[in-house]
Amino acid sequence: MRHQHHIAIVGAGLVGSLLAIYLARRGYRVSVFERRPDMRKHLIEGGRSINLALSNRGIRALSEVGLAAMLKKNAIPMHGRMIHDDKQVFQPYGKDGQYINSVSRGGLNTVLLTEAEKAGAEFFFEHRCLHVDFQKTGLTLQHHQAVQHKTFDVIIGADGAFSAVRLAMQQTDRFELRQSYIEHGYKELRIPPSDSGDFQLEPNALHIWPRKSFMLIALPNPDKSFTCTLFLPFEGAESFKKLKKPEDVKAFFSQHFPDAVPLMPALAEDFRDNPTGSLVTIQCFPWHRHSTLLIGDAAHAIVPFYGQGMNAGFEDCRILNDLLNQYDDNWKHVLPEFEKLRKPDADAIAQLALDNFVEMRDRVADDDFLLRKKIEARLHDLYPDRWIPLYTMVTFCDDLPYAYALEVGQKQQAIMDEVMRTPGIARTWEQLDFQSIVSRL
Repeated sequence: MRHQHHIAIVGAGLVGSLLAIYLARRGYRVSVFERRPDMRKHLIEGGRSINLALSNRGIRALSEVGLAAMLKKNAIPMHGRMIHDDKQVFQPYGKDGQYINSVSRGGLNTVLLTEAEKAGAEFFFEHRCLHVDFQKTGLTLQHHQAVQHKTFDVIIGADGAFSAVRLAMQQTDRFELRQSYIEHGYKELRIPPSDSGDFQLEPNALHIWPRKSFMLIALPNPDKSFTCTLFLPFEGAESFKKLKKPEDVKAFFSQHFPDAVPLMPALAEDFRDNPTGSLVTIQCFPWHRHSTLLIGDAAHAIVPFYGQGMNAGFEDCRILNDLLNQYDDNWKHVLPEFEKLRKPDADAIAQLALDNFVEMRDRVADDDFLLRKKIEARLHDLYPDRWIPLYTMVTFCDDLPYAYALEVGQKQQAIMDEVMRTPGIARTWEQLDFQSIVSRL
């Protein structure tokens, strides 16, 4: 029966391509429609981050389709944050052996596209989705000047934060949408390899220059360069609006990121040529109408500050596949169950990502924050199954739902707020009654 079911996926990005692998391997006829040209044959304009943080949730999904080992070979492990303040301070993400991976967005997408084609999925590039007929499960598609109408058994919108499928769903009755931009934009910059062809910074770390209301980060690339991202308000005293001339850019970076400036010979040119992007959180409900479903960023776009956007989308694919197993490919049961199961987790990681932005730009260089992390690390060492730090739950525990991590993390924060009010805590923290602390959780 699966071979008789024709599934359309709108969007050939990371999530759409991975989902195509899952579904084609299940025996479905899969057609993927993408408005952009084939990225394997054409250079796609930038604007989105060219590297991403792949962690356990994403790796688990890639493992199920047999790609995790190959992709990790081309990834660079990042064992923690390197904080650039008055001096460089390294903060590990977790215990020894726990790390996230810097991966190329384009490289990963290329592998997924090719693997999906091998599995039998068909890709139709330069096909723009103009309309969705939810009653008939139909798509109206434009390919150059030609307009086509096609019907399917299931349509899945994996077409990102500005989804055409979701836009069509917004026109239906009782569809809820919350779209929220933060005041910051972002711009991609670059630290090239050294003259000797080596990394100019420690390669196995995510570098952060926290500056309270803004920050710069850098992730390593296999060619020994770093992709840098400046997160800065659009308007205000320190903002993109104030950085109009090359001399403004140079003065701003020299004041706030003096150790980075010598590493960025093309700073002025990169700042001029690379677009300034905006950062949006999108929450909507429902995620399906009849036999049409939203998945990944189309259903739950988040800001990038927990490194979980791609990982959450890949987890969507894995859980959808699990539900197809559970319900014997009965899509009428699978679609509402997927929505019910994933919506609370999507809302939770959206909140966690916003919270982590404040932590990254404001708190990572703060003495109280560092002490709090030391105490939590000790609790985790002493009671590894009873006190799991929030970052560990989100990033390394792929069996814990995001909603659970948020709930427990909020309880941990309240307990730690109380602990940090202990008189003389900086001197006496090693004498704390750790068993009493963990018992409160």
